[in-house]
Amino acid sequence: MLLRQLEYLSALAREGHFGRAAQACHVSQPALSAAIRKLEAELDVQIVQRGQRFEGFTPEGRQVLLWAHRILAEQDAMRHELASMRGGLSGVLRIGAIPTAITLASLLTTPLADQHPQLRVSIESLSSREIVQRLAEFDLDIGMTYVDGEPLGTVRVVPLYRERYLLLTAADGEFAGRDTVGWAELAETPLCMLSPVMQNRRILDRAFAEAGVTVTPSVEADTISAIYAHVGTRRWSSVIAHAWLHVFGVPDGLKVVPLKRPRREYQVGLVLADRDPEPMLARALLDTAHRVNVQATLDGLMRRHLS
Repeated sequence: MLLRQLEYLSALAREGHFGRAAQACHVSQPALSAAIRKLEAELDVQIVQRGQRFEGFTPEGRQVLLWAHRILAEQDAMRHELASMRGGLSGVLRIGAIPTAITLASLLTTPLADQHPQLRVSIESLSSREIVQRLAEFDLDIGMTYVDGEPLGTVRVVPLYRERYLLLTAADGEFAGRDTVGWAELAETPLCMLSPVMQNRRILDRAFAEAGVTVTPSVEADTISAIYAHVGTRRWSSVIAHAWLHVFGVPDGLKVVPLKRPRREYQVGLVLADRDPEPMLARALLDTAHRVNVQATLDGLMRRHLS
């Protein structure tokens, strides 16, 4: 069994197509197919379900694929460690972040790049469920997501900050002069919010339910920029996480007002697969997170906007 065969298998799983997998691996399609058939012969199991096109993996094949991801991840870890011993951490750190936290990645990646200038970073916007799945498949090095909400599986967790909630509304709106706003008071307010597939929205829906109301937003979107674009018209308001202020701030004509703290508050943090030894690239980001006080940075930013 060769590492090249495992790389072909991983590419096939990623691309879902023999031709595209071969192209990604810079080999011909017959060469890739032959290598996978040889791997099946060596392991004495059928790995791939074949028809006129790729039809997925057999149950045995899915197990082989898990091992392939693990072996390839260990190979990458070995190379990173050897590179570090030669005088500098290099390679690509793969981060998956939920949309409501992705803008904060720069708080960590900037000091990380200062310390390891040869290191490259790839950041993807993913749902919390996708992050957990991709970590289990060794397709991510580290995730940034809610760490005390929905199940995460077997992962290591490093909390970064506890989310606070603010009403983003017109500076001359009915709530603009208030010190705080209750959740139930927003039941009849025209709101623009994230779509229900987002964990942040599900958290906010629970906070409204605890206050005894159900909110039906006038506009739903799957990006923070779309939320801000609609609230910027001053026709709608929105409940935002204070972390969004890091990039988007409070545009002219708008104001933020604190919402009363819900019964339960949620933390965003870093998660990584529970492996020993830890991948060096993930370890480098964790070390950076221990040096950077993300909570203090965001709380200070919120105080400045409220004042």
